[in-house]
Amino acid sequence: METIKLQTLYVLFFIELGTCRVHNSGITLNPNGAWTTQQARQLIWKIEDRKNEFHFLIHDNDTKFSDRFDTVFRFECMHVLHTPYQAPNANAFAERWIRSVREECLDHILICQR
Repeated sequence: METIKLQTLYVLFFIELGTCRVHNSGITLNPNGAWTTQQARQLIWKIEDRKNEFHFLIHDNDTKFSDRFDTVFRFECMHVLHTPYQAPNANAFAERWIRSVREECLDHILICQR
């Protein structure tokens, strides 16, 4: 998302498809592999009592999703699936959620950053 000063903020989120619950894991100016891995660990801690309900993690091939990121979920016995390159429909739930947030929320507010 863009701020009023035209800086880009990156949001990491996870969607539970069975319940349509969205977990906002963090917002940063400079996402990298270490940051996404830490956010993954924190999500696992958050869902500790329900982690047996989750079997798959689907994400695109962005370099921010490093092997360490995938290892966090594999350690919890989840299968990590990568979407094909240039195929946004392979992760349609996430793409639709992003579109809804932009159209229904972000197009109507100005985001300031300190």
